Amino acid sequence: MSTVKQRSPRKKKIPDVAGGSGADDWADTATDSSSRMSSDTLSEPTQQVQINVAPSPGKGVIPHPEGEIQLNKGRTKTVFRLLSFAWIFHAAIILGMTYVMSFQIPQGYVKDQYWNKGCYWKMGWLLPLPYTFICFLGLALPIRNARTPPKASPTNQPRRLDNLYILTVTKGDNKAAVMRAWDAHKHLEALDPAIRVHVLTDDPNFFEGINCYSCPLNFTTKKSKYKARALEWYRQTMRYTEHDWILHLDEESVIDDESVRRVLDFIRWEKEYTWGQGIIMYNQYRFWKNPIFTVADGLRVGDDLSRFHLQYTYFHSPVFGAHGSFLLTNGQVENAVTWDLGSLTEDFQFAVQAWKLGYRCGPIAGIVREQSPMYLIGFLKQRRRWFVGIRRLPSFLPKLLAFFWALGLVSLYCTIASIVLGFYVPTDTPLWFGILKDFSFITFVYLYALGMFIQNVDKGYNPLVVILLIPIAAVLQFVCVILEAVAVMYAIILPPSDFDVIRK
Repeated sequence: MSTVKQRSPRKKKIPDVAGGSGADDWADTATDSSSRMSSDTLSEPTQQVQINVAPSPGKGVIPHPEGEIQLNKGRTKTVFRLLSFAWIFHAAIILGMTYVMSFQIPQGYVKDQYWNKGCYWKMGWLLPLPYTFICFLGLALPIRNARTPPKASPTNQPRRLDNLYILTVTKGDNKAAVMRAWDAHKHLEALDPAIRVHVLTDDPNFFEGINCYSCPLNFTTKKSKYKARALEWYRQTMRYTEHDWILHLDEESVIDDESVRRVLDFIRWEKEYTWGQGIIMYNQYRFWKNPIFTVADGLRVGDDLSRFHLQYTYFHSPVFGAHGSFLLTNGQVENAVTWDLGSLTEDFQFAVQAWKLGYRCGPIAGIVREQSPMYLIGFLKQRRRWFVGIRRLPSFLPKLLAFFWALGLVSLYCTIASIVLGFYVPTDTPLWFGILKDFSFITFVYLYALGMFIQNVDKGYNPLVVILLIPIAAVLQFVCVILEAVAVMYAIILPPSDFDVIRK
C-alpha cells in the first residue's frame, strides 16, 4: 500500500476517490479557514480506481547517500539587483560587437553587390535570425526585480492562500538527487504556515521518513504516463481549490528561502496572474564538473533571461512554452487543464492548454538551481525528448518552434558548406548580408556567455575567475552547438518511443 504522511492538522483526511461513502467518513481535523471538503474541486469524473492514502511512519534522520554535501544556496538578491540594470548594457554590447565584427574585422564584405551565387549556400547563416532577434528584444527590455509587497488596506487585500505545495516530482530511483532536494527544502515549512513540502514518486519508489506521496501502480489515466500520470494522481488526491498553489520542481531542483518568499509575494499580490515561472540555473551540484555540458546549459539560462523573460514579463502568454520545473500553478488552473495530456513534454502542453482557457502568466523574481547532465547519452536523450515532444504537440505554435529548432541543424550544415566551397568558388559577401549574419552570431554567443556569467556570479566565484571564464564559455559554445545539432539529428532519425529519464 502506498503511504503518505499528513503534515499538518489543517489538512483533512484525504478521501478514497473511488469508493468513499460520503463526507461523514472524513475526519475533519481542520483548524483554519481552509476547507478541503469542497465537492466541486474536481471538474471531471473521478477515476474508478482505489487510491490508498495512509499516514507514513514518523520522520527520522535519513543519512545522505553521498554524505554531507554543501549545496549552492545562491545569491538571489545580488543576481536580481545586477539583472535589474544589466539590460541597459545588453543591446549596446551586442550592437557594438556587431559593428566591430562587420566593419573593423576584414571578412570580404562588399558594398557594391546585393546578391551573388555565394549567398545561396550562405543563406544558412541567416536561418537563426528569428530566434536571435527575439532573444535580443528580450535582452533589451527591463527585467523586473521583486516589488516590495504593498501594505494591505480595505481596498487592497492580498490574495487568499491556503496551501503552497512545494512539490519535488521524481520517478524515485535517483535517491541521491531526491535526498539532496529534501535536505535543502525540509525547513521551508517554517517560512509560512501555508507551505507544505512534498515529494511525489511512483510506486514502489517510496521514501520512508519524509513527506513522500507515491502514485499507486494501479492508477490510470486516459492519456498520460510517467510524470504527468503521477501529477494527475496527486492533483486528484490533494483536491485543489482556487486557494491552493503548487510549485513544481524536478528531482534535482533546489529553491532557496529568498526565492520562496518571492513566490509567496507573487501569489498574494500579483493577482492578475494564475501561473508563472522564474529563472532556472544549472549551478547547483557538480557545476563545471563537465565543462561542455555546463556551457551547453548556459544557453538555457540565457534563454530565460531573454526569450522567456519577454514572454512572462511582457506577453503574459506562453508563446514559447514553459519549463516543467519552477512551474508555479494555481489549483483552479490545474483542475481546469488537468495533467491527463499524453505528451512527452507535458509542461509545454499544460501551458498551451492554460493559455487557450484564458489564464495569464507572469514572471517570478526568484531562482531555482539544478544540475546539468553529466554524460553524453543523457544530454542527447534529454534534448531528443524535448524536440520530439514539442513537435508532436497538436497546436500550430509548438510545431513552428520545433521547425525553427530544426533550422539550426540546417544552419550548421550551411556554415560547413560555405567554408568548404569558399576555397573552390571564392565570392565576396554583400555587406547587408554580413551585418545580419554577424548580429545573429554575436547574439548567439552572447546568450551563452551571459548565461555562464550570471551562474558564476550566483555561485559566488571570485570576480577575476568570473571574468576569465567568459572567453572559455565563448570557445566551448562552438562544441555545444554541434552537440545540440547532433541531438536534433538523433531525434529525427531515432525518435523516442517512450519517456526518457536521465540520471544526473
